[in-house]
Amino acid sequence: MKLITHKENDALYLRLDDTDIVESEEVSDGIMLDYNAEGKVVGIEVLYISQRSPNSWQQILLEATA
Repeated sequence: MKLITHKENDALYLRLDDTDIVESEEVSDGIMLDYNAEGKVVGIEVLYISQRSPNSWQQILLEATA
């Protein structure tokens, strides 16, 4: 599992495993799910981090980049 932050894109990406991504779906505004060939979620991207519950996201970003 990998947690990747993109400060310049204001995004957080959680990669659950290394299988190939075959499909992506936006399930909510700024929330994307990546699926593998078996239909399992292998990645979650959250956009507009700074606009979502700022205190908790700032803590996550600080821990992920430390």
